[in-house]
Amino acid sequence: MSARAEAHPVRIRPALARPVPAHRGHLGSVRLTARAGVLLMIVLILTAFGVSPLRAYLGQRSQLAQLDREASQLEHQNAKLQQQIAQLNDPAYLEQLARQCLGMVRPGETAFVVVPKHGTRTPPRC
Repeated sequence: MSARAEAHPVRIRPALARPVPAHRGHLGSVRLTARAGVLLMIVLILTAFGVSPLRAYLGQRSQLAQLDREASQLEHQNAKLQQQIAQLNDPAYLEQLARQCLGMVRPGETAFVVVPKHGTRTPPRC
């Protein structure tokens, strides 16, 4: 090395290096550029226009779930009623109902009613 290079060391300083500012504890340190302001306004407008359709969508989804539950319940009730219709079309079941609920007997039969010891008879389930 030459004596000249040793005498005066060269300091290399980056061209874009800037000192880091200390954090100021107030809101005045935040700057809003025009581009950021326009972007913020666009985001706010899109959010305002997006809230109503989103609320309607969620309401309709909730209503659809409720209608699905009601449809399932009605299908179950319909199956029970179809079973009851099939029973009422069965002559043996109709005869059983006539004997239990109405106390009917065929011609020539004698009807007996068994009364319990406590004196009251439980009514048949009709």
